[in-house]
Formats: sequence, C-alpha cells, structure tokens
Amino acid sequence: MAEKSKLTIFKTEAYPSFSPCVNTEQLPVSDFSEYIVFPGFCDVHVHFRQPGFSYKETIKSGSMAAAHGGYTAVCTMPNLNPVPDSVEHLKEQLDIIKDDAVINVLPYGAITVGQSGEKISDLEGMAKSVIAFSDDGKGVQSEDMMREAMLRAKALGKMIVAHCEDNSLLYGGYIHDGAYAKEHGHRGICSESEWKPIERDLRLAKETGCAYHICHISCKESVELIRKAKAEGVNVSCETAPHYLILTDEDLQEDGRFKMNPPIRSKEDRQALIEGIKDGTVDMIATDHAPHSAEEKAKGLEKSAFGIVGIESAFQLVYTHLVKKNIITLEKAIELFAVNPRKRFNMPLNDDYTVWSLDEKTVIKAEEFLSQGKATPFENTEVYGKCLLTVCGGKTVYKYL
Repeated sequence: MAEKSKLTIFKTEAYPSFSPCVNTEQLPVSDFSEYIVFPGFCDVHVHFRQPGFSYKETIKSGSMAAAHGGYTAVCTMPNLNPVPDSVEHLKEQLDIIKDDAVINVLPYGAITVGQSGEKISDLEGMAKSVIAFSDDGKGVQSEDMMREAMLRAKALGKMIVAHCEDNSLLYGGYIHDGAYAKEHGHRGICSESEWKPIERDLRLAKETGCAYHICHISCKESVELIRKAKAEGVNVSCETAPHYLILTDEDLQEDGRFKMNPPIRSKEDRQALIEGIKDGTVDMIATDHAPHSAEEKAKGLEKSAFGIVGIESAFQLVYTHLVKKNIITLEKAIELFAVNPRKRFNMPLNDDYTVWSLDEKTVIKAEEFLSQGKATPFENTEVYGKCLLTVCGGKTVYKYL
C-alpha cells in the first residue's frame, strides 16, 4: 500500500477477538488516509430469485453483489418457484447455493405451503436446513395459522420471521397514503396495514414464547409497538432498511425505482425509525434486496413491480447519511450491519471481514452493480465509502480493481 495509507482493525465489544490476517497486497495503492477492516456484514433479508426467477437474479449474481457490498452472509426469502415449503422443494435451492454461492447463503423455509396461507409447511422436515421460517412477500392473514406456526417453530428452536401486511387494508394501494399520493392522484397504502398485524403477532409471540422477528418496519406505530413489547419481555427483534431511514414520500418520483413494499413513508415515520435505532428498538438494518427486470420496473409507480435493489449501496448510504451526520456512531452502524444480525440469528462470524476506504467519495451508479437488478432510488447519489475487499471463509470473494 501507499505510505500514506493506514490499516485499522475495527474492534467491537461483541467480537473482542476479531483480528483477521489481512493480505494488504490485495488492496489497491491509495492516497486515502485509512483503510478500515470490519467484520463481514450480514443481511437477514434478501431475494436472490433462484430457483424460478433467474431472469431477475441468481444465487451467483446475488451473492457476488452482496460481496461487493461488504456482506459475507445473507438470508434468502422463500418467494421462489418451487417455494421451499418441503424438504424436496428446499433441496433444489440448497443444491444451487452449494454450487454457485460465493458467500454464506442461508435460506428461509416457507411458513405455509406455497405461501398460500392455507396450510403449514413441513417445518419439522426443513428445520435443520433453514435459518428460520418466513412467508415474506406475503403476510400470514390467519391468526390461528400464525399461532400454530409459532408453536411449531418454538418446539424446533426456530424463529418466525414475518412480513406484516393485512391484505384487507390495502385497497389496491402502491405508495404511502400520504401527501404525495393525494397530490398526484395515487392510491395509498395505510400504515395500519403494517402495524395492525404486528400488534396481533406480538400478542401471539408473548402467548407462545416463540422467537419472533419483524421484517422491514416502516412506520412510527410499528416502532412504538415493538418498543413496548420489548419492555414487556417479548422475544422480538426487527429490522428496517436504508431507504426508510433516508427518504420520505416527499422524495417520490413518477418512477418504478421508488416503489417498494412497505412504501417509503412520512418524515415522522423516518424520525421514529431513527429514534428506534438509537434506543435499540430497531435491532438491525437489512436491505430487502429485491431485483426485477428493467421491463418490470419501467412502468411507473402504479404498475411497476414492488421492490428495489440495495445490497451494494446500503452501508455507503447509512455511513453517509447517518454516521457522517453524527446521527449514529460508526460502532452503532457496525452493530446494525454485522453484530446484531449474527447474534439474533445465531450465525458465527469466523474470520470473515470486509475492508473499506471511508474517506473516498463516490457516486452510486446502477450500471456498476454486480446484481442483475438495477432499480435503485439512489441513482446518482453522492456517498462516502468504497468497499475494497471482502473475504469469506478465507477466500477473497470481492476485490476492487
């Protein structure tokens, strides 16, 4: 490395022995003052689309994109074809992971058969091969079905990971039911469609004792419900995503790149999420990396598919908009990206690490993503931080050239 460069191992109380042996010869010569070595990031919410939808993303392209973003472990959601709702269906995904993944890819098993919400999947058969159980992409509408799933998951020592959405409250909405929707004649998605199922599930988690994790929370009511449940001793954790911490519905454009589910909400919701991160109510940042084809995302807010990509820019965005603005510390960011997800989902760190140049300023360009998906609301956004190297299981899985 250049004489002006310095390599620092980032230490956290959670991983006091973290001291990877970094091959500095793999790092580019740079005049930037410091390279910093973090524990490999962990994303508990990604969509790698294979099997079934390889035109959107594959295990290989998704895991390469994750490595580019500094991640060494991800958990893949079950909205696939076939849905991983049985040992046989799960095996198809596991075989692809074994052959093509460049980082640790841990699949979820579906809560219900075909994610239809009508019959519980073979949780017992899949338990040893999945990280947890989720129907992400769909909410479990039946209280009785969710109670049964929680009881069976608890008996197996597994978590229920829930996409919380009440279908009866959607009314065909596709962006937040706020000022932008009203001003531009769009159908809105109310916050109650998210927090109402969370309220139900927190009651069930308290009743059953099941470990429960809530996906991509986006509104202030959700934060308050979770805060209260934690104070009552409910075994609950939750995640939010960078776009909910940075954007509001006032930033929306008539472009499918701004369409995701749940939607970007109000300033008040964003502030509540930030406060939830500060006080520990919000445990981790996940990306909900959800790639689609260019055609599927080119139909405007109303008709484009729900979902954006985010795994390659997540840390840059949080570092730029929260850490550099002194909203949270760098240590808190690493807790959110690396420490808390691994602790909650019981995933070892081993010697996985990622090396970053935090001083370096860059511009987000989707054409530079390794993901097959290119739809990001942060196109052309100026950010700080560049991933230089990611090492997983002793192997270099990403290297900046």
